[in-house]
Amino acid sequence: MFSKLLIANRGEIAVRVIRACKEMGISTVAVHSTADEDALHVSLADQKVCIGGPYSRESYLNAKNIVSAALSTGAQAIHPGYGFLSENAEFADLCKQHNLIFVGPSSEVISQMGDKDRARIIMKAAGVPVIPGSEIVNTIEEAKAEAEKIGFPLLIKARAGGGGKGIRPVADAESLPAAFRAASEEAKQAFGDGGLYMEKFLSKVKHVEIQILADEHGNVVALGERECSVQRNNQKLVEESPSPVLTPEIRKGMIDASILAAKAVNYTNAGTLEFLLDGDNFYFMEMNTRLQVEHPVTEMVTGIDIVKWQLRVADGVPLDFKQKDIKLQGASIECRINASATGKVGFYHVPGGPRTRFDTALYPGYVVPPYYDSMLGKLIVHANTREEAIRKMKAALSELVIDGVLCNIEEQIEILSSPAFCSGQYFTDFKVGD
Repeated sequence: MFSKLLIANRGEIAVRVIRACKEMGISTVAVHSTADEDALHVSLADQKVCIGGPYSRESYLNAKNIVSAALSTGAQAIHPGYGFLSENAEFADLCKQHNLIFVGPSSEVISQMGDKDRARIIMKAAGVPVIPGSEIVNTIEEAKAEAEKIGFPLLIKARAGGGGKGIRPVADAESLPAAFRAASEEAKQAFGDGGLYMEKFLSKVKHVEIQILADEHGNVVALGERECSVQRNNQKLVEESPSPVLTPEIRKGMIDASILAAKAVNYTNAGTLEFLLDGDNFYFMEMNTRLQVEHPVTEMVTGIDIVKWQLRVADGVPLDFKQKDIKLQGASIECRINASATGKVGFYHVPGGPRTRFDTALYPGYVVPPYYDSMLGKLIVHANTREEAIRKMKAALSELVIDGVLCNIEEQIEILSSPAFCSGQYFTDFKVGD
């Protein structure tokens, strides 16, 4: 096993990886921007290296500085976390060029699955159901021609990136040109790639994803599903496992399709297949070639530490469990706690009790910087039943106090109290009050 790991990230995910390394006896190197000098992940790591200014492009997106930090500190591997460079094929390749282990799939696989149009083609050829749609459309004229085949309403989607950027719904032919231009421009700004494709717009659907782990010895195991249909602006707010609506037959179909997809591209390490569930039919949407924000709910219901297995797999260790060993126990819910403004953390209280966890990098006196993602942390609970988990989460949210920073705790309580959420019959168009 490698003895020193550099974490190419910040915030709660950097803290999460460092804690896993401490339990495994692996030394850690934290990289940080000038704005994160006092960040929790910096103080928890064994070594720290400043890699640039406060803006992401100067630091956490600066691949050369990160690799230099790894080489100068003697780190043998790099964990990219999520976001930033985690799905950047060039970064993964740069690590390989300098004999650094990249904790994730190969650059070739990242490139294949990061191009959503190419990923659709690969999945379709492998027999994985895909949403009816087009290949890349380069001009408005091409988009109009494809739209006639697909039918309205439809979605224009960026082939690169994620996080809901470069996506526009199109209701009719008249609104297509403006939506095409807006999506392309947003995609260029966010990912440096304005390439677009189109899909049939499916209404009243659920967003369900399958977590996989795959090793270098050909073993692929699916760790069950996560329900991620509560979203704002295509950003997830609440995740749970298992999904409250999946039948055993649909679950098996999704798991089989996910394993088929992973094997089709020789996938290794942790990854997530995202699907849209339309009644009894499911369709491949995309594959995230990294650790997901919501991985803790899967850890709760399976008892498997995904981060530790990422590190083991990256070092060539085979999985020591099979698909038949995976049993989802109880129910787990995660609520993302997001800031609506920056500020200094004053009084700070985290709920406790059995099977309650708050993944965060906050501490009293910490000043939330304005340069990065708004997520302050993730509150996760686990209980024997979904009903118990909902009550447990509402109690935990009521106990959580983050004074000095405005955040969405009250909104999360409203979501969990809504009849639609409690019934499990909620969809991606869910709104508080449903």
